[in-house]
This record gives sequence, structure tokens and C-alpha cells, in this order.
Amino acid sequence: MAIEKKFIDDSIIKANISKFLSKELSRAGFSRVEIQKTPVLTRITVHVLNPGKVIGRAGKTIDELTDAIKKRFNVNNPQISVVEIDNKMLEPLLVAKDIAFKLERSINARKILQMTLKSIIENGAIGTEIIISGKLAAKGARAKTIRKSVGYMPKAGDVMNLVTEGVATAYPKYGAIGIKVRIVPPGTKFPDREMKVLEMPKSIMNS
Repeated sequence: MAIEKKFIDDSIIKANISKFLSKELSRAGFSRVEIQKTPVLTRITVHVLNPGKVIGRAGKTIDELTDAIKKRFNVNNPQISVVEIDNKMLEPLLVAKDIAFKLERSINARKILQMTLKSIIENGAIGTEIIISGKLAAKGARAKTIRKSVGYMPKAGDVMNLVTEGVATAYPKYGAIGIKVRIVPPGTKFPDREMKVLEMPKSIMNS
């Protein structure tokens, strides 16, 4: 029971650290964080678009983040490393935030969805799924959900660990809209499935 509680506590701490870094590093283009605990230290790897904004002048920003994580979350000897993102179209959180930005500027939701799916696949993803939920039309319209996927996207089992996911919320004038993006990264190998060359649906190709 003690082991189970520690596992739950560790998961909560990791989730809280991720939430904290997402807020603190939003201007750096924060996408995701990987946390690995060892008996000696806690390795925290941050993936961002702009590493310079995380490190800061003479390392000041990263030192402040390290100190804040140590004190706020009682983390043993945190060591932060920064990884620059090569392709933002393969980072679900950044894609979801981009969709939110466009929705807040009243661009048609279906048009955004089609163009984004096409771009993700063109950048090498094996599969992707986007779900947009909320009031997608003018004031007074009913909330609805649009779900669209392209390529291979597992729905259950251990292979779900191979799928990356990001969530964002748009706030247009007629109500909040939730956005969820799932991506199967390029080169992902599934133990029970041989991947074939993906043919883009005509509905996506013509968008």
C-alpha cells in the first residue's frame, strides 16, 4: 500500500511540475517535459521552441526555475536540461495552442482542422487525431464535437504510450472550446502492426 501511495504521489508531483513549467515557459514555446527520478537526483528535460528563454542570461532563468521546483515540489536535487524542438507540427501541445489561436480569430473550425491534419501528416506523422469540442458557431448555437483522424491511431492498450497528446482551450467571444491533439510520431514501431505507406484522403489533400 505504501508503494502504491508513493507511485500516486510521484505521478501527482510530475503532473504539477509539468503544469508549472507549461505556465512559466509559455513564452519559450513549452511543449512537454520528461521527468526521471533517481536516488541521487531528479532529471527534468524540457522541450521548447526557444531554449534561450529557458536558460536566460548567464543561466539566471534556469537557476531560478530549478530553485522554484526544489522548494515548491520538494524535489530532491532537480537538474534541468533543455531540448530544442525540431518540428512544432509534431508537438501536440503546440499544435493544439495554434488551433486555439486561430479559433479565437474566428477562422472556420473545419477548415482549421483539415489544414492542420494535412500539415501534421506531411511532416511525417504516422497518424493523428484532432478533437474540437464546444460552441463552434455564433452565440446561441449548441455545443458540438468535431473529431477527425488520419493515418493509424491506436485507441487502447499499452501501445497508447507511443501516442503523444496535447490539450488546449480557445476562448472566442461565444464560449470556450476544448482542443485535443494526438500524434503518432514518425518512426514509431508497433509490436503487432506493420505500417504501410500512408495515402492522404482526398478530403484532406484538397483542403
